[in-house]
Amino acid sequence: MAEKPLPPPFDRFPDRPFSFHPAIVGIEHNEWQVREASWSEVLIQNKATGDELWIPRQYVGEPSRIEDPVIIVGLNRELEYKGGMLVPFKSRVLNMPRGGMESGGSDGPGAAPPRLGGRLATADKRVLGLVGVAIALFVGVYVIVVAGNRIGDIRGQRIILTTADQSYQNLTGRDDRFGVVSKLGNPGYDRFKEVGGIQYEALSYPSRKYTVLMMGENAKSAMYIGTVDDAWKPLHSIAMKQGGTTEDLLRAIQRF
Repeated sequence: MAEKPLPPPFDRFPDRPFSFHPAIVGIEHNEWQVREASWSEVLIQNKATGDELWIPRQYVGEPSRIEDPVIIVGLNRELEYKGGMLVPFKSRVLNMPRGGMESGGSDGPGAAPPRLGGRLATADKRVLGLVGVAIALFVGVYVIVVAGNRIGDIRGQRIILTTADQSYQNLTGRDDRFGVVSKLGNPGYDRFKEVGGIQYEALSYPSRKYTVLMMGENAKSAMYIGTVDDAWKPLHSIAMKQGGTTEDLLRAIQRF
């Protein structure tokens, strides 16, 4: 040990071994002791190998507060033992050479072994690929669910607009109440309404989601004029002798 006083932080433990954190890259054993020191650099000796090297003082940080079982001295940056001296460590990522891939490289005795950096890069690409596939599947499922809901809504609207049961299309302007019941069966309920001396009758089929409308001078003479859905929109109309259909008439009749 030199007779000159040691600079901080080595003055706190002049005779005790210590370890660096992070450890010096390229040196297996991380236990050191100070052999000589100045205010600009420190000569340290490896306890396992006996090798000595100078470390610039600017890279040495503070020691740990807990000194048992070993003192830890922090480094201001990661160092590497290279060419007999300490230099700042720079992380290197090596890519697979493209030449071998482009020329259809083989796995034979003459083929160059793959580098670690290449394997890491390939692994990263695979991970990114899997993430991309997962995102694509998620988006696909989302689109299918949304589309299914919309199709369900549309189908629901079609059931309301057209109804699953379209037996009313068999009705004609010559059908009276007896003719309607014989073709469609008894209605769930019926109701009447008189407007301007004209009698209207509504035969409702709730399970089929439509209502058959009849019109005449009275209930006995009422004849079929069309069918409306639950929203009272025309589903079926008949042709009139003077031309056109009863669709406009159906739209003009107020719900009753």
